[in-house]
Amino acid sequence: MPTTPAANQPPGNSAEPTRLAGTQGARADQAQGVGGDATREAERGAAQEAGAGAAPRVRAEEAQSTRSGAAQDGRADEARDVGAGAPPGAHASGTRDARANQLQSTTGDAVRDAGPVADVRSAAAGRASGAARLLSSPRVTLPPGLPYAERAAGLVGSVIDSSTSLLQKQEHDIVRLAMGSPAAEAVPTAILAGIAESALALPDAYDYAATEGDPPLHAALLDVLRGTTDETTADRLTITAGGMQGLDLFCKIFVDPGDLVVVESPTYTNGSATALSYGAELLEVPVDDDGMDVGALEDLVAATGRTPKAIYTIPTFQNPSGATLSLPRRHRLLELARAWGSMVIDDDPYGLLRFAGSPLPTIRELAAGDPLVFAVRTFSKIVAPGLRVGWVDTAPELQPLLISAKQAMDTCTNLPAQRLLTMFLTGGHLTDHLVTQRAEYKRRKEAMHAALTEHFGGIARWTDPDGGFFLWVTLENGVDATDLFEVALAEGVAYIPGSAFSPSGRFRDALRLCFASTPPDRIHEGVARLRRAVDLQAKN
Repeated sequence: MPTTPAANQPPGNSAEPTRLAGTQGARADQAQGVGGDATREAERGAAQEAGAGAAPRVRAEEAQSTRSGAAQDGRADEARDVGAGAPPGAHASGTRDARANQLQSTTGDAVRDAGPVADVRSAAAGRASGAARLLSSPRVTLPPGLPYAERAAGLVGSVIDSSTSLLQKQEHDIVRLAMGSPAAEAVPTAILAGIAESALALPDAYDYAATEGDPPLHAALLDVLRGTTDETTADRLTITAGGMQGLDLFCKIFVDPGDLVVVESPTYTNGSATALSYGAELLEVPVDDDGMDVGALEDLVAATGRTPKAIYTIPTFQNPSGATLSLPRRHRLLELARAWGSMVIDDDPYGLLRFAGSPLPTIRELAAGDPLVFAVRTFSKIVAPGLRVGWVDTAPELQPLLISAKQAMDTCTNLPAQRLLTMFLTGGHLTDHLVTQRAEYKRRKEAMHAALTEHFGGIARWTDPDGGFFLWVTLENGVDATDLFEVALAEGVAYIPGSAFSPSGRFRDALRLCFASTPPDRIHEGVARLRRAVDLQAKN
């Protein structure tokens, strides 16, 4: 049976925007997607949590409207059935299954009370205590007595970034399948160190840089992109402090409080959190074998009665599912965006990491210069995340606005890192580095598939991406992946729970594993530990 994120969503939430409620938020019943009574309970909970930095909630009036009328009922039924295909090459028990079996998943997203966990290693369990609560509740509690801005109460943290801090506190051996970063041995450390001896030897390497980016890096990047689907021109290119700053710049320029922003479901936690921090209301759209279900997008937008300000997509080797948006859907997404006047955030950190299949044109390329497309790229996945350098590709008329917005943030992207990357690119190192990394990531993905087949055959399903970093695993034995986290951490393996990738807390039966950061022997050990944790949790 294929793994399809869309199949694991509670039907009641399909067309209900999630918003950053600030002092009015409540999340307790949001993930369960049930009818009137639960919705009213969530509204009552909102009043009790006022001022506590509550997380996003589903608006009761919109939830009510999507459950009334034949047209809306039809859309809700369709939303339950969207995603007739699984993310690329989804496997069940290590074998390929027909798309028709996809909707047989009955695990759902109900919150389960797993009870106390017994028989775990006591010391490790003590260090892991509270971990699941930390990772599932990244909301801010405001210390009393200060004159906060209204938006401060609703700032949503990153579950993914919180996992890094959490793992640094652990003292026992952990196989780290959580953070989506290149392995330490995959970073071209020796090359960068050699470059630094000359590139960083001059005093001007530590000066301020042009806000739009250091001219030598501009030139080097334009040369590297020539002939690719991301080929561009200097007036479209703005260097950023990583891809995340690109997302923040977009929201700073385009998102007003209350604006509707479409996100994939599941989606990249930090991307949705950025939109929420600017007051956006989020509409979650299912992901299936061909990426975002654009047919469902059209129906869900119609059910809200308004058009989105922006559509956020990770079209290639999506984080977290690994799915790739098909070419017909890329075209249709652009058609809908143009009809609605909606911006498209084309976030593509993984496109250069394809190790199988044929590349597709990027949304940026298909848009042929349309100012509605805002492309976000980064060196974090293809060179090193600690450099914190990326770029955005936008209509030339937007660059002055981007420069003004960035000058109010950090003046410029750090110049030493730009100088390192300039010489890395001009020295021809990126091409060779990517060849090596693609081959290694393919080997690691295959190792993870083999380990999952050995240890999870019959109780889970998982995806089979053609590139990128991630596999999406759905448990079929009733174990809650969020509650499982503490047990798994005590057993010595870390992952990101599926609920972290949904603003409304869906996918409690799923989890994301990163194969890129761990060598094959450790992948096998980590998956074995994960199965032990699942068995322990199932007993309780």
